Amino acid sequence: MKTIDIHTHGIGGVDTRTRNVDDILAIAEMHGSRGVTEIIPTLYSAPIREMRAHMETVRKAMERQKNFSSASLSANNPPIPPLEKGGKEGFEIGRDGRNTAPAQIIGVHLEGPFLNPVKCGALDAPSFSEPGEHALMELLAGFEDIVRIITIAPEIRGAIGLIKRVSGMGIVVSMGHSDATYTEAENGLRAGARGITHIFNAMRGIHHREPGIAGFGLLNRDIYIEVIADPYHLHPKTLDLVFTIKNHDRILLVSDTVKQTETGGCGMNGVTDSTGKLLGGCMTITESSQRLMQLGYDEVDIIDCITKNPARYLQGNT
Repeated sequence: MKTIDIHTHGIGGVDTRTRNVDDILAIAEMHGSRGVTEIIPTLYSAPIREMRAHMETVRKAMERQKNFSSASLSANNPPIPPLEKGGKEGFEIGRDGRNTAPAQIIGVHLEGPFLNPVKCGALDAPSFSEPGEHALMELLAGFEDIVRIITIAPEIRGAIGLIKRVSGMGIVVSMGHSDATYTEAENGLRAGARGITHIFNAMRGIHHREPGIAGFGLLNRDIYIEVIADPYHLHPKTLDLVFTIKNHDRILLVSDTVKQTETGGCGMNGVTDSTGKLLGGCMTITESSQRLMQLGYDEVDIIDCITKNPARYLQGNT
């Protein structure tokens, strides 16, 4: 059974802001050592030229993995089997000395640049740009085959047309870094968006007179939502709220790990800057899955959140 992380920026001292292919391969190896079988490296918002350079690095890493796999098979070396379902202990793979394969890199997730600066979170707001056909083509030209997901704020001018254009290309649109109202988020879904990036984080929250994009994510049965399930991004009762209200087949556990994320798990304060601002997640998806199961969440539901649900999300199946 494949475990899929659709949102990781890095881990263990390296991240996707690089032109060094070995950095991307190291990210895949570190996730693989924790039992993650597929990852979508996520690029930070940056000037378009810089984002393209980082996409090229990911493409080269994908090609190197493919060539290595082909060489291994031709030498009659059987591939390491994927993680099998079979209880919580199945997610301890990689901690007991057992060799594991690097996670396969299956594409790229662009977290920007078509985002709302008032909800920039840990991203670089000056790098954000207004949605438009020219900017989109400048960003994607030559990389259409590897871009799997683009995060877009649906409320900014030109976003709805861009969501239609991107989803029409077969790329998943996730709504995030957004100050969207409930209605604006609903308009994004109607235009073709399929998901919401790290729900509650870097977005308008729920107000009793305006449920906002977070309320839309919980209440709409069609939209998928990313959930960072480390101890810091969501209060335990907020996690309870998510799993009580949201239909479980639309929940996607993501790591959102970054360069500063330690491979041994969370520190006392998570991954933060000097002001205490969260910079990213501190657990791989297998580790956060274990955490949720230890907290009493249903094992089958949690496993689906890192296996069946992301696979369906990426395939475009309902």
